[in-house]
Amino acid sequence: MASTPLIDRRNLDFVLHEMLDTPSLCGYPRFSEHGRETFDAAIAAAHDLALAKFAPHNRKSDAEEPHLVDGRVQIIPEVKLGLDAHAEAGFPAMMADAHDGGMQLPYTIALVCDAMFATANVATAGYTMLAHGVANLLKVYGTPAQQELFMRPILQGRFLGTMCLSEPQAGSSLGDITTTATMHADGSFRISGAKMWISGGDHELSENIIHLVLAKIPGGPSGVKGISLFVVPRFLVNADGTPGARNDVQVAGINHKLGQRGIVNSFLKFGERGECVGFLVGREHQGLPQMFHMMNEARIGVGIGAIMLGNAGYQYSLEYARERRQGRHPDQKDPASPPVALIEHADVRRMLLRQKAIVEGAFALAIHAATLVDIRDNDPDASKRQEAQLRLEVLTPIVKAWSGDWCCKANDDAIQILGGYGYTREYPVEQNYRDNRLNSIHEGANGIQAIDLLGRKTALADGTALKLLWRDIQASIDEAGALPELGEYSDALAVALRSAQRTSDQLTACLARGEIRLGLANATHYLGLMGHLCIAWTWLRQAAVAQRALSVAASSEQPFYQGKLAACRYFFRYELPAIEALAALLQALDATTLEMRPDWF
Repeated sequence: MASTPLIDRRNLDFVLHEMLDTPSLCGYPRFSEHGRETFDAAIAAAHDLALAKFAPHNRKSDAEEPHLVDGRVQIIPEVKLGLDAHAEAGFPAMMADAHDGGMQLPYTIALVCDAMFATANVATAGYTMLAHGVANLLKVYGTPAQQELFMRPILQGRFLGTMCLSEPQAGSSLGDITTTATMHADGSFRISGAKMWISGGDHELSENIIHLVLAKIPGGPSGVKGISLFVVPRFLVNADGTPGARNDVQVAGINHKLGQRGIVNSFLKFGERGECVGFLVGREHQGLPQMFHMMNEARIGVGIGAIMLGNAGYQYSLEYARERRQGRHPDQKDPASPPVALIEHADVRRMLLRQKAIVEGAFALAIHAATLVDIRDNDPDASKRQEAQLRLEVLTPIVKAWSGDWCCKANDDAIQILGGYGYTREYPVEQNYRDNRLNSIHEGANGIQAIDLLGRKTALADGTALKLLWRDIQASIDEAGALPELGEYSDALAVALRSAQRTSDQLTACLARGEIRLGLANATHYLGLMGHLCIAWTWLRQAAVAQRALSVAASSEQPFYQGKLAACRYFFRYELPAIEALAALLQALDATTLEMRPDWF
């Protein structure tokens, strides 16, 4: 598979096999029957299917978005054809056990496959990624009966799924949800309430939709401690696995969005007739921790979606800049001289280099995080599993939020390179930007990710999670420091690391004193600081691999590795210095935003 508009395969191979050595995952018994050949084959199959069945209707599903006709959701037929092909190829069961009909692939490889579909058509891919999450959650918390009735059909591609958290009056404040679940005589529950912003909430694309719904059982604890989790199928499921009677779940409206228009976003009402049947997942009042099993997976998925949309804009604007001839260099005085390609202009090259630094840095960090999922779930050493989980706790909000913010900035650069053409609908970079703008809100707005990172993750396990990150970064500094060509960057990252450590210590001390609002007032800037630190770390790791490879690489490979080193140099010289200003602001515990009264606006 050569490089295409969906992926730079050379960069993918570099990250998977030169930087991270993902075939080493086959040392775990679960993946022992796999190797690089099967990994590459799965990725190639995902790529080809995404290009054939997802990409062709990307523009059409944006222009002809889902709508209601007589209470039924209407979606262009190409979406179902794509999902059916996805199911027929076995992709819903990529990570599932072999005895469940699955491929038993590592999460890392499954995420790369998902990345192909997200690049081709992030909206249609959204249906599949939600279904993955529902199946994975039921595998961990569902009863054998729930797994048989609800999980297996998802793995077979017959059912799709959703997560139903937010409500019209509560938004992200889940402690304020009012949906209730009352136990029935047969042990099932009756669900009553409304959920808003439900991606994939109602459609005719599959035999059934399995909703995972957060609700409160009357008499339980208040706030988030009283939340339980329920399976609420669109159709009740018969004992033989076939869909039965329609459940009391109704679509009350469709939200028309800025981007990712092809995946229906619904307002759902549960139990308007008092007959909405739900089934408790796990134990009562444990709904939020259980749902976070899906949410954290979804956050990495949102991150990779943002990255691949950023990459799509980068790849398109790169080819455009190579082909479009316009203008001349400032020192070319002869107006009769031929125009030069856009890529010859310094400012265009700057925007291309920034896109490359953002999307390739973010991609490598996301795939690194994915390998931690596989270590957490499969390593025989309990301490390594625990450390992998702690590392993930810190990196997940960064992968989601930094990628969501900065890959959208990369899309902005792609539009700028195309100039007037860039903001017209005849060119894809306009849709890339709109589609990506949603990712800073999906699965927990980025401000919430920042509060989570600073308010919870920094103190996790008495600070061990953060200390593990410091240790990993320091190890890369030491490794790169042994290469004279990378001394500038290893030294710069060492300075940035110390700034991040001092800032984190000062902010956690502020929170420990009980000055919660003051400590968290600039949490978004803290996430920006940590994101830049982690992307710089990732670039230093890539640079170390590239520098070593240069001395033995064939001449045809030299430009690739030189490009890696140039992107590293760009990020360290142009982007990483922002850390010092952020650190100074954060360490000052500035209260400007807190002191700004609402009536002063």
